[in-house]
Amino acid sequence: MHANAHYTVIGSGHGGRAMAAHLALMGFPTTLFNRTPERVTAIRLRGGIDLERNDGLPGGFGRLARVTSDYAEAAADADIIMVVTPSSAHRDVAQGCAPHLRDGQIVVLNPGRTCGAIEFAKVLRDHGCRAAVTVAEAGTFIYASRSDGPAQARIFRVKEAVPLAALPAIRTQAVLDALQPAYPQFIDGGNVLKTSLDNMGAIFHPALTLLNAGWIEATHGDYQFYIEGVTPSVARILEALDRERLTVAAALGVRAQSALEWLQMAYNATGNDLNEAIHNQPGYYGIQAPPTLNHRYIFEDVPMSLVPLAALGQRFGVSVRAMDAIIRLACIVHRTDYWRRGRTLDRLGIEQWSVCELTQYVNEGTVDGEDCGLGFDEQSAARLSEPAPAAELLDQEVSVA
Repeated sequence: MHANAHYTVIGSGHGGRAMAAHLALMGFPTTLFNRTPERVTAIRLRGGIDLERNDGLPGGFGRLARVTSDYAEAAADADIIMVVTPSSAHRDVAQGCAPHLRDGQIVVLNPGRTCGAIEFAKVLRDHGCRAAVTVAEAGTFIYASRSDGPAQARIFRVKEAVPLAALPAIRTQAVLDALQPAYPQFIDGGNVLKTSLDNMGAIFHPALTLLNAGWIEATHGDYQFYIEGVTPSVARILEALDRERLTVAAALGVRAQSALEWLQMAYNATGNDLNEAIHNQPGYYGIQAPPTLNHRYIFEDVPMSLVPLAALGQRFGVSVRAMDAIIRLACIVHRTDYWRRGRTLDRLGIEQWSVCELTQYVNEGTVDGEDCGLGFDEQSAARLSEPAPAAELLDQEVSVA
């Protein structure tokens, strides 16, 4: 399947358009799905997306095989389904895909945030999907991109290395092999607990937004988010959140990266503390703050990133008072119970599991010898490396024309 893989990209925001156009330009038959047809009318009429690149590589017109708002059509030809939506939409996407998936397909969440793959797989099971599909999640989104128009996209940068893990981890190499022709940048991320617990946005985004609420509302975001928004006191709160995250990871047997280690790895930014390291990161200069508190840094990152982190801490005896404080502030500001709406352990289906059982599930897909996955077996695994049948390739060629 590798060289001829048909991709479906779910989501036509900044990232989804960039990914769909790039895949098409690389020669992969690509379908673009968006739940709201009006958002992709221009793309459907043009037959593709104009891609510009600011990283020195050529762009062009990415002609798409299909543009649709129908889940059955989106899944029909797909070998690999790339979900590029806010993590708050993962549940709805899984429910929409569940009746239409087939054996051997791969679904990648770009990114999963915290426990995205676990939630996605559970929703598929709950809605009757018994196809032998593999759900995987990336640690972060591979592109820095934006949309400049209704049928345009721009790529500023493609990350050089992005951790990825399948659920369970024993399938990760097969997923990496399938993605390699298009995305050699994906690397083994360990397991989905590791990719989830290294979610740095959970630490930076909600706290930095809420602690600067007055400034955001007074200036409509007219200040430098990281450079002016991070002061010594704010940085100390970020450090407290990060310590809790690392302790939760340790309780689960995972060696997570600290925020300081991550800044050094990703940006070669160092400092004696988080305040110094953030201000020593040149890439943060010029990044403006959100223009409003009604922003994904709260309504996505709190329920989908911070709530499951804190819930795991509470389940396994870790003090997460700083996380709880930020979550409670978000609930007050948005007049919303994010503890109820977020990725709680019961929603993930893991509320009764021990550390050993959770680790066994993310690594092997079983708990006490019982298969908790989606019916994936060795025969299905072999399909990941089979070339597409000639009839399928013909259909792909026809749909591109």
